[in-house]
Amino acid sequence: MSGSPSTRATAGLSRGVHPPDRKSPTAEAPIEVLPTPAKVLIPLLQHTGAPAAAQVKPKQDVELGELLAEPDGFISAGVHASVRGKTARASVATLPNGRHVAAVPITSADEQPLAGTALYADVLGGDWAADTANIEGRDPQDIADAVRDAGIVGLGGAAFPSHVKLARNDSKPIDTLLVNGCECEPYLTADHRIMVEAAPAVVAGARLAARANGAERIVIAIEDNKPAAVEAVRAACGERSRAACGERSRASGAAPGVTVAVLRTRYPQGGEKQAVQVALGREVPNGGLPLDVGVVVLNVGTSAAIARAVLRGKPLTHRVVTVTGAGVAEPKNLLVPVGTPYRALLDACGQLTRDAVRVVAGGPMMGFALGDLDTPVTKGTSGVVALTACDLPRPAQTACIRCGRCVDVCPMNLVPTKIATAARNRDWDLARRYEMLACIECGCCAYACPARIPLAQLIRMGKAELPRE
Repeated sequence: MSGSPSTRATAGLSRGVHPPDRKSPTAEAPIEVLPTPAKVLIPLLQHTGAPAAAQVKPKQDVELGELLAEPDGFISAGVHASVRGKTARASVATLPNGRHVAAVPITSADEQPLAGTALYADVLGGDWAADTANIEGRDPQDIADAVRDAGIVGLGGAAFPSHVKLARNDSKPIDTLLVNGCECEPYLTADHRIMVEAAPAVVAGARLAARANGAERIVIAIEDNKPAAVEAVRAACGERSRAACGERSRASGAAPGVTVAVLRTRYPQGGEKQAVQVALGREVPNGGLPLDVGVVVLNVGTSAAIARAVLRGKPLTHRVVTVTGAGVAEPKNLLVPVGTPYRALLDACGQLTRDAVRVVAGGPMMGFALGDLDTPVTKGTSGVVALTACDLPRPAQTACIRCGRCVDVCPMNLVPTKIATAARNRDWDLARRYEMLACIECGCCAYACPARIPLAQLIRMGKAELPRE
């Protein structure tokens, strides 16, 4: 990096698909604060790993940000109250993927400590430059501990506990922190708006994460269909990159360099392994992690949450969610408390239209159709998409014609038709032989299949039923 904190990738993802992005309804819509819901239902498992252990009792008064459940093991994450209110008897929440988990209901108090513009400023706004003056002097373990105590997980969807990624690993040292702002799923613009409106927080969180895990450089990857985000992030990191983050040796204690990598748009480039491949030119092996090639990947929303946790001492209680689709009256980007029912988000956007036929948690490629609009928003909820019958044509499914299109588009170099057939026939030996567990369930195969075979859905069901050895 010499003089400029921005580079442009000359190549995009070699496989994958390019569906219509459908982002225009909310790409220019500023983040709005959702009015505090009357009730929230906060699941104790919103992350990869062990459920959190409840620490509150029924009819207990709790404050915004108070610990409700503490991590139960290293790969676990705490859960905090997203509103001020009174707890009710422990309940069960059904997540969009159908999983039933323990949950804490809270009835919101009439008066909340933060709301409206004050809540927005606390979560996303403020003078981050003043807060970031001494990042290089902070103790790495203190940063990781603060992230753990704040209950931060990956906000891009995987929901992996972030403090695990910040822990230093002497056997697998990290040289690069990749901050993922690709947001390649159609319709969704939550990450885009975070980069546009809170780029200083994203950059501050990235610098803190690099300080914690020892990364020598920071790369912020953004697809080229988000020019406003590119400019905002470039402005947030440019001066510091030129003044303090050039190509200097870590041995001298210098801060890591910050680079903005602009990638050609293609789905599923936002996937962790795919982003590493395109932005950094490194191949993560099947069954491996970015850690195996010296990389840690964080979502831009996660990075902003890290800045808030470490610099302001605030846990993860709210997140930005895109509410969009032809089936919703007024598409918006909303800042919402974790545990809010999806119904409240749709009501804040003018409710569903008469021709809405399906509501999807997440994006249309990897999301789950909701059977109950009272399902709660979790830390990993990036969007809710309301679709109409026109969005869901139902051509008849026919026999596989062995065209190979599913193989051509698979970003993991798998043979989806073979895996789907094995899953349908419950032939687990064959499914393992074709590496079913390596599938990232991106949906490219089903999107490209001319026979309209639900390949991704069959593989997802097969993974759920696969006997554990």
